[in-house]
Amino acid sequence: MPTPSPRSLLVVIPAWNEEEALPAVLAEVRASGLDADVLVVSDGSTDRTAQLARAAGAAVLDLPYNLGVGGAMRAGFKYAVRNGYTGVVQLDADGQHDPLAVPDLLRAAADERADLVIGARFAGVGSYAARGPRRAAMRLLSVILSRVTRTRLTDTTSGFKYVGPRALVLFAREYPAEYLGDTVEALVLAARAGLTVRQVPVTMRARQGGTPSQSPVKAAVFLVRALLALVVALSRPAATRPPSTSSAPEQHA
Repeated sequence: MPTPSPRSLLVVIPAWNEEEALPAVLAEVRASGLDADVLVVSDGSTDRTAQLARAAGAAVLDLPYNLGVGGAMRAGFKYAVRNGYTGVVQLDADGQHDPLAVPDLLRAAADERADLVIGARFAGVGSYAARGPRRAAMRLLSVILSRVTRTRLTDTTSGFKYVGPRALVLFAREYPAEYLGDTVEALVLAARAGLTVRQVPVTMRARQGGTPSQSPVKAAVFLVRALLALVVALSRPAATRPPSTSSAPEQHA
């Protein structure tokens, strides 16, 4: 396992066969001036994802099987805790998330002492749009999870997040790996553990390369699967609360 430099913030990029878009994403992270190390979790990739990540100077966890985003992120959180990081930013490998927005997430965590900050679409910034059953599911999930987390959320399935110290300890131990577990169930887990969840509006971009994981057929059944994921999350017992600690991140930009 690679040895990180002594920084407190780790950017974790889960990637499954993202050789087309990943090099540009890593270049953007470097150019952003963010004071953070970068870990790419190659989630059972069969292309050159891992090789290109190493060539770009990122640390790499090369998983032998595809676990999905939840499993890949759990591995990333464990890596972060074991190597002494106190905060993690989750960034997609397909170029939809702008690294220049990371300071906004860190600022919200510091100002509102939040343990988990979501970079949210549908919050008044940008023109990203979802339609049909998928958008209906997102709206319904936002209503329900806003009540669960006791804060207004407009984008509960965003994969752009800052995870502070308390959430990091919890997620390294219990991060859900099932379908939508990394979004819907993770929010329920955080709320039931007494963590503070907030969101900041961000601009989401179109995928910069590769093949989207959601086809039109999959999007048509998104509503049912999302609601089932929420029911499962709400039916599980609450997690043990992580130790109390300051959740405000240092400034890394």
